[in-house]
Amino acid sequence: MNTNNLNYLVNSLYLIKPELVIAAVIVLIVVVDLIWIKNKKLLPYISIIGLLTAGYFLIDQFGTNTFAFSTNSSVGMFIVDPFGSFFKLLIVFASIIVILFSIFSTEIKNSLNRHGEYYTLIFGMIIGMMFMVSASDLIVIYISLELVSLSSYILAGFTKQSLRNSEASLKYVIYGGVSSGIMLFGISIMYGITGSTNLYEINSLIQAPQMQSLAFLLAGILIFVGIGFKISAAPFHFWTPDVYEGAPIPITAFLSIASKAAGFALLIRFIKVTFVQSIDPNGFWHLLAIIDWKSFIIIISILTMTLGNFTALWQTNMKRLLAYSSIAHAGSLLLGLAVMSNEGITAILIYFMAYAFMNLGAFFVVMLIANKIGSEELDDYKGLGSSTPFLGVSLAIFMVSLTGLPPTVGFIGKLYLFIALVDAKMIIVAVIALLNSVVSLYYYIKVLKCLFLDKSEKEVPAFSASYGALVLVFLLAAPVIIFGIYFTPLVDLAKSSITLLGL
Repeated sequence: MNTNNLNYLVNSLYLIKPELVIAAVIVLIVVVDLIWIKNKKLLPYISIIGLLTAGYFLIDQFGTNTFAFSTNSSVGMFIVDPFGSFFKLLIVFASIIVILFSIFSTEIKNSLNRHGEYYTLIFGMIIGMMFMVSASDLIVIYISLELVSLSSYILAGFTKQSLRNSEASLKYVIYGGVSSGIMLFGISIMYGITGSTNLYEINSLIQAPQMQSLAFLLAGILIFVGIGFKISAAPFHFWTPDVYEGAPIPITAFLSIASKAAGFALLIRFIKVTFVQSIDPNGFWHLLAIIDWKSFIIIISILTMTLGNFTALWQTNMKRLLAYSSIAHAGSLLLGLAVMSNEGITAILIYFMAYAFMNLGAFFVVMLIANKIGSEELDDYKGLGSSTPFLGVSLAIFMVSLTGLPPTVGFIGKLYLFIALVDAKMIIVAVIALLNSVVSLYYYIKVLKCLFLDKSEKEVPAFSASYGALVLVFLLAAPVIIFGIYFTPLVDLAKSSITLLGL
């Protein structure tokens, strides 16, 4: 290896400092777990310190816009840009909250002897998601997606306390294996047509007039199947309710935010880098005519949100209700991509920031209640609003925000989404999305009805969570209201993060 190549390798490694920190933490967790076999208390704190360190490096490189590990002089396999940094910060934030969840989770505490494996697998997911967000090569995309999937398969059935844990893991493996195989088949077709796996090179190659449109259309759709599985888009969502219900609640929350965020970042980068021909001064994308992504994503998004909302109406288990809610929100987020404009992507980023606070908060309150009453069934929530008023009011705030009502941050996320749809003259689609929001109001209000209006047939004893848990609930609930009133920081961060390298 000559000096120039060595210097380039060092520079590339310098650009992936956050990922290297996560990799170092994985090694540290394994070593600490082996040395202090009987004492696992250090592991969550090591994890949080490692994530904060990675977050610091991400903030430090936020304005960077370059390639790493280039296959030639112009493009690389890994991209460092504001768009990727935004989603990595979101993943780091969600990961810190989930590790704090794990400290308070009865399910995780009961598996104390396997905490080393638990935190190692979580960090395996984190490093996979970070590479997913910044990958610009189909091989790197596939490997990183598989790293996330393999870790999450095990975590879904980690506790082994009931049959539903093993069932969740098995179903996840089966659905994941099928979607992974389909995606790999699409990648092989795309490579066979173009002779390249780099998204930027593929973009330049498919503009040739002799491009085989039908085969490329098939390849694009097959790759979307793999990504659609990760973001719970219909009809690739079937794993979601069972896995969300069966997995430990911290892992369910992690899948609903971090994994979904990584999947959306990958989908946006895949479509924008591979298929956009130009961007007009108003920020609208002009795509190559090989695949009508706009119509395809509109159909998928309407199907996803409608199926998620209407199926959620019949749910009696809080985790399944939030699972179908998560599917419906994935449909709403897909509408932001269907706009095919920078404004649509800005709306997605704002929506994700709002969704992180309200969904993580909802799952955390559900976990704290489950710790005390040993149930996630809605019937067992009757009267809890009076027996545990702080948790009841907090859950009400999260439910109202998930509905998209003011003055919560959920309203701001949906507001910017509807603005993007109207600006793109997608009025009919906006009306369908609005009607879906009305449907979602019913099942979110149903939770509030159980909490505050319904009376339990048995006496509900007053209870509360630990002081630390209540502080965390407050730290998640307060931004839901604060950013619902003063949302300028969210909008500014989103607008500064929509830049994708080279476009």
